[in-house]
Amino acid sequence: MQLPNKLYSFQESTLCLMPKVMRELADGSVSVRELYQRMAPYLSEPTDFLSVMDALYALGAVDINEEEEVFSCLSK
Repeated sequence: MQLPNKLYSFQESTLCLMPKVMRELADGSVSVRELYQRMAPYLSEPTDFLSVMDALYALGAVDINEEEEVFSCLSK
């Protein structure tokens, strides 16, 4: 997980990607593959997607169901 510091700006950090992922999930669940494809333009490396998903899962903001769909756990 990249946090903003002297080496990484906020735009290059994992924190910048979190709201983008949550916006994609605002309308309902999305498959992991589809979510990755939607986020790909914002990623410098594929591992950035894993970092943001790990962070959101650890915070209890997202979860994944049996159909491999990611959904938001936050109420509107």
